[in-house]
Amino acid sequence: MRGSLLLAVFLSLGALVSAAERPNIILIFADDLGYGDLGCYGGEVRTPGLDRLAEDGYRSTDCLVAASVCGPSRAALMTGRYPMRCGHPISRHATPKYAQYGIDPEEVTMAEQLKKAGYATHLVGKWHLGLEVEGSHPLDAGFDSYYGISGNPGSGHPLMRDRAVADEKVPGDKIAGLYTEEAVKLIMEDRSQPFFLYLAHHIAHLPLVPSAEFRGRSGKDVYADFVLELDDSVARIRQAVEAKGLAEETLIVFLSDNGPAYPGSAAPLSGGKYVTMEGGMRVPAIFHWPGRIPRGQVSDALITSMDLFPLFSALAKVPLPEGVTLDGRNIIELLEGRTQESPHRHFLYYNGLNLQAVRDERWKLHFPRSLDDQPYWAKRAGANRKKIHLKLEEPLLFDLVADRGEKRNVYSRYPEVVSQLNKIAAKARLEIGDVDQTGSDQRPHGLIQPNLKN
Repeated sequence: MRGSLLLAVFLSLGALVSAAERPNIILIFADDLGYGDLGCYGGEVRTPGLDRLAEDGYRSTDCLVAASVCGPSRAALMTGRYPMRCGHPISRHATPKYAQYGIDPEEVTMAEQLKKAGYATHLVGKWHLGLEVEGSHPLDAGFDSYYGISGNPGSGHPLMRDRAVADEKVPGDKIAGLYTEEAVKLIMEDRSQPFFLYLAHHIAHLPLVPSAEFRGRSGKDVYADFVLELDDSVARIRQAVEAKGLAEETLIVFLSDNGPAYPGSAAPLSGGKYVTMEGGMRVPAIFHWPGRIPRGQVSDALITSMDLFPLFSALAKVPLPEGVTLDGRNIIELLEGRTQESPHRHFLYYNGLNLQAVRDERWKLHFPRSLDDQPYWAKRAGANRKKIHLKLEEPLLFDLVADRGEKRNVYSRYPEVVSQLNKIAAKARLEIGDVDQTGSDQRPHGLIQPNLKN
């Protein structure tokens, strides 16, 4: 009773905060989009919508996601916590092994945080955190509405609206358009409270299925056509916000869930999806909020997708959850240009359960590993040339300021740097674990033989 009364008082006080003080928040999450796939990041094909969004806001050149594959990256995004800490280090599949594996109901999501502050919360697109698992559906995780499919185009999953089937089988080339139309409709609704819209596109995940309107648009290939469809969607979202007169009251954030698979580009980085090279975990990230975020900023300060949880909480004026260790930090001072310093002293690179590297803003240390240490998606490279360093017999040290491509191993030249980074890794293993070690603050994932797919 006492907790209910305090919550009611908190919500009543929150209602007094004006919408201008609590912005609308639109989070657009791309799928398998590479660091080098956008024009503003040096891509070969111009992406006018996203390029303009970057010109008019803040573009990060050093934004890291917490995993190089979909599910764990999204778990970290939603919770502000490393996948190993929040109990979701493995990407799930629609097979019996994962029948009870989803985002843990005890984890606090950004949607739940914003809902506490009186936000209307909506998810359009890909969830991939246990849609079929009791307690792990978006409506159980703080969202007022859900519209999307639980897998990727061509996976056979139906299009869902909330918990009901909206369409048994939607052609893959129609999905992006449906998502964009739904998002625009939500933006244009009349409402008295601020809103949070999480738009999780399937672009540019395989299969590459651009709509008829975009086939051949790039003059390059079907992948570039698909990216242009994503770019057009972002432009339409921004246009809807401006048409509704909400531009100065709305923060738009764009980033990708991980690096590119074939045939996207992570240039000038090495690697891509499935590995812990920079190309797998450093992603394009753009922030836009007229009047609050100065335009034309390009920053090399290290930030992460996990920073969005505390950032959104601060903007909504809702306290951070008690008794929960967050790995993200509030980056509003960076976005507003009031500091150029990263709030992060280090970052951990996990691949599944395996801690494979650690870095500070300059140095990155890769640890030895075997194929047995690897999660199922990285046990073999096949013909994928982006899957590099799946196993290492000796450690590698890279100077990311001079060598973003991780080409020159300088391990023997900087023993003091290696020593310091090893200390950070040792602490991380004690706290959130490793492939052969359980951490003191590691939520159990519950999977048997987690490194195997089935």
